[in-house]
Amino acid sequence: MTDQVTRLEVKPAAGHIGAEITGVDLAEELPDEVVAAIRAAVLRWKVVFFRGQRLDHTTQVAFARRFGEPVRLRSRGSASPKDFPEVETTADRLELGGRYGMDHEEWLRRRRHSLLRGWHCDHGARVDPPAATILRAETVPPYGGDTTWANLAAAYAGLSAPVRAFVDGLRAEHRLGVGYQTRPGEDAYARHLLDRQVATEHPLVRVHPETGERVLFVNGYYVEQILDVSRPESRAILDMLLEQAVRPEYTVRFRWEPGSVAFWDNRATIHLAPSDTAHVDHPRVMHRVMLAGDVPQGVDGKPSVPITGSEPGRW
Repeated sequence: MTDQVTRLEVKPAAGHIGAEITGVDLAEELPDEVVAAIRAAVLRWKVVFFRGQRLDHTTQVAFARRFGEPVRLRSRGSASPKDFPEVETTADRLELGGRYGMDHEEWLRRRRHSLLRGWHCDHGARVDPPAATILRAETVPPYGGDTTWANLAAAYAGLSAPVRAFVDGLRAEHRLGVGYQTRPGEDAYARHLLDRQVATEHPLVRVHPETGERVLFVNGYYVEQILDVSRPESRAILDMLLEQAVRPEYTVRFRWEPGSVAFWDNRATIHLAPSDTAHVDHPRVMHRVMLAGDVPQGVDGKPSVPITGSEPGRW
């Protein structure tokens, strides 16, 4: 146990976010000291990376359980393993090609029709978004396919004092699918979204339940509108805050390899999945496990309020 603690090293990857952890085999039974060191690194750096890991579904779920309760999704993609309800597999073109009548390129274009639309936290329209996500790479393209994360606590701290005071008291509606640009005529995916609506009123600034940091709770894919302001005002404020959140100095970009693992704090980050591999004739297969989260609270102590389709703890 002492050797495992001694070998573990945390190497920052960027100024405000991201660190690579070496000297640990995530498939092993980790001592409490190592788990505590990894947890501390996630809270400090918001996302941590491990390379050359030999996890499978069983050991990935076991590793996740050391940090919280894995979410069991009622609905998963067709590539996900049937015997592991905690694991969601994304297979990009292999899974999405032809789904809802769109090829992969059109799927991405309609979900990301503006520069900021692709940025999101996982399941941010829920009243209790996941606390963290652990993503494992099985197969990756020979080039491209990087993921980028942004530190929302650093983005908030980087705002001027008058703007921080202004946004502290605001709330916003987060709704599933608001970032999707519908197709002309019949649109199977738009119907899918309408049939499965999820929406929540969240504080625009949430207080992190473990670190106490104030976090700029915005993203491009779920936020519908800031409440109690006009739509033009809401759009201008959101654009300003999103541009602040994804400033290069608050981000880190990770180059995946088979066996790579990223573990991020979903309460304090947004991320941008790649859109540069549609032309690369190579699959990108990733396995995700998410940890159950709490209901966000604002600076005033008021919690998020469900609007439709979401109850705490029910997936």
